[in-house]
Amino acid sequence: MKQYDVIINGGGMVGATLACLLAKAGKTVAVIEANITKKIIKTTPYELRVSAISRASQQALIDAGAWEAIVKQRVSPYENMIVWDATGDGEVNFEAAQLGESELGHIIENRAIQFAVTEALKQHETASLYCPNRLHHFEVQDDQVVLELDDGQTLSAQLLVGADGANSKVRELAGIDIDRDDYGQSGLVAVVKPEKHHQYTAWQRFQPSGPLAFLPLSDGSCSIVWTLPSDRADYYLSRNDDDFKIALADALDHKLGNIEEVSQRAAFPLRGSQAKELVKSRIALVGDAAHTIHPLAGQGVNLGLKDAVELAQVLNSANLNRDMGSYKLLRRYERARRGDNMITMRVMEGFRLLFGHSASPVKTIRNAGMKLFNQSPMLKNEIIRKAMGF
Repeated sequence: MKQYDVIINGGGMVGATLACLLAKAGKTVAVIEANITKKIIKTTPYELRVSAISRASQQALIDAGAWEAIVKQRVSPYENMIVWDATGDGEVNFEAAQLGESELGHIIENRAIQFAVTEALKQHETASLYCPNRLHHFEVQDDQVVLELDDGQTLSAQLLVGADGANSKVRELAGIDIDRDDYGQSGLVAVVKPEKHHQYTAWQRFQPSGPLAFLPLSDGSCSIVWTLPSDRADYYLSRNDDDFKIALADALDHKLGNIEEVSQRAAFPLRGSQAKELVKSRIALVGDAAHTIHPLAGQGVNLGLKDAVELAQVLNSANLNRDMGSYKLLRRYERARRGDNMITMRVMEGFRLLFGHSASPVKTIRNAGMKLFNQSPMLKNEIIRKAMGF
C-alpha cells in the first residue's frame, strides 16, 4: 500500500492546482483522475466550455507552475465588461484602464487549463498521478484514510480531498449532505463569429429569461453562454444554424452586428448547491464538490481555485508534526472559505432574481440603479477589484 500526505480525488482544474501547490511545498500527493486530457492545438476549433479567469486565479495558476503552458495554448484577455438591461437603458461599463490594469482577466478553455496544471503536476517528484483511475471506496481510520481504486490498488494518506465535481463521490461516501437549488434553467453554449470584433470586451445583456454573455476569444470569435428556461434552450438547440444566428444577434441587440458563423451547440442544466460541511475528520471538499453557483458572473472556477489556494496555505503552514487530516486544522480552511462562498452564491442568486423580475416598478428602479452605479467610479472600481480577486 502506497502512502501519501494527501490524496486528491479529481484532477480537474481545481484538484490539479491544489496538488501542484502542495507538491511545490514538499508534500507527497496522489491525484486520482478518470480522464486523460489532451493539449489544445491552436488550429483546432475552440472548446465549448470556457472560464473567465480572474487575476487572483491567474496568480494561483502561476504559483502552480501552469500559466506559461496555458498561454502557449491560447488565451484571450478581456479589458472591459459591458453589462446592460434588455428592458431599459440601464448600463454598467467596467474598464481595466480605470484601475491602472492591463486587463480584467482572461477567457480560457477549460481543457487548456486542465492540461497545463496536469503537466505541471508531472514535474514534481513528490506527486503521483493515477490516470485513468477511479475511486472505488475509502475507509476513514484513526490515523489515516485508506482508499481502494477501481483496479484494486490501495493507497493511504492523512487527508483525502474531494475535488471530484458536483456529483462528488468523496462527498457521497463521506455522508456529507448538500443543499441544492434547481434554477429550472439551462446554459446554452457555443462559439460564434460575430460581424464586428469583440474589442476584447465581455458583453452581457440581462433579459427576463436570463443573461446572455459574449466572451472574447483570441481570433475575434466569441464563446457564448445563454441562460434560458430549459425548454427554450432545447428549442434553440433544435433550430437550424441560420435561425439560431438571427435569434442570437437579436438577443444581443446587435451590439456586434450579425452572427456570421456558429459552432455546434450544447446545453447544461443550471443548479446551485452548497455542501453542509466542507470538512470532516480526514476529509475536505473543494470546488464544485463543495459548491456550485449560477454562471452569470463566471465565478464558479474562481471560487474553486480560491478553495485550492486556501487549503494549500492551511496545510503548508502546519508544522511538520501536525496531522494534516485533523478536524481542528481543517476547520481553519472551512472558516476561511464558507463565508466567501455563501456570499458569492447569494449575490449571484440575487442578481438572477432581480433581473428576472418583470414588474414595471422593479424595472424602473433597476435601470435607474444601474445608471447611478455606473456614475459612481469608486464603488464600481471596488466591486470589480473584488471580482478580480484583489
